[in-house]
Amino acid sequence: MKKILFHTTDYQYLAEKVLNSNQLEAGEVEVKKFSDGERYQRILTDVEDRNVVLIGGTINDEATLEIYDLASTIVSMGANSLRLVVPYFGYSTMERRVKMGEVVTAKTRARLLSCIPNSYKGNRIFLFDLHTEGTPHYFENNIRAVHVYCKPIILEAALEYGGYNFVMASTDAGRAKWVESLANDLGVNAAFVLKRRLEGDHTEISAVNADVAGKNVVIYDDMIRSGGSIINAAKVYKEAGADKIFVITTHGLFINNGFEKLKASGIIEKVIACDTHPNVMNIKDDFLEVRSICDLVNQVVAH
Repeated sequence: MKKILFHTTDYQYLAEKVLNSNQLEAGEVEVKKFSDGERYQRILTDVEDRNVVLIGGTINDEATLEIYDLASTIVSMGANSLRLVVPYFGYSTMERRVKMGEVVTAKTRARLLSCIPNSYKGNRIFLFDLHTEGTPHYFENNIRAVHVYCKPIILEAALEYGGYNFVMASTDAGRAKWVESLANDLGVNAAFVLKRRLEGDHTEISAVNADVAGKNVVIYDDMIRSGGSIINAAKVYKEAGADKIFVITTHGLFINNGFEKLKASGIIEKVIACDTHPNVMNIKDDFLEVRSICDLVNQVVAH
């Protein structure tokens, strides 16, 4: 018997792609809003003794609560097992405390999802290309957190656009380890830019650690928000003699006109992003190529 697939409002597009594989059965939820803005949800598909998959990202607090409400009700209706697929786990700005009294939102939201009642065979949550490796350890109780890497998609895109003897690059030393892993798998050199913090959020790029002259450069960053770090790094690689520059990201948020800024920079050939965040689905431009994680989703929920 097939697993039943539900999705939150924002992730219908991804659920439809996953369902195309014909491995899962579509679940039905009635959703509407009352005049005061309160959300009404009713699960119409019988889930008793069934294995259930729920797709939804924590793109904001409302979306997080939608996941929590649906998942809790699915379990209370007698689901045999529950697999939460979270393509984008937000709250990366507050993943750790720097000053006394700061709320570590990534941890508090993980604790919230950990409070979803346990299904008969247990709950699992699949998190894709997290900004911080330690995030799965924030989940508690009986939920099992699994970090899923989108590396196959990234490697394929890098090979396609990098061409012969390209350089795999990061925006700064903080992501160098992950980019070095990608470069090793590809058999190419890795590069990153060295930054010097001036004050507050202001930084100054001081050097490039590898020779990029005459070579294509593929910059990878797990997440692009406004695009400022990407543009600054791309300028440095270009000034160091790079030929064509391509950008790959897992999570394309593109807030504050980030996509427009990347395109207007004039130094980036193309941006490739996964469909882990709904924002990428609203952009219709040849400058952006969207690659789906639907095959990865099918793989992780298959067992």
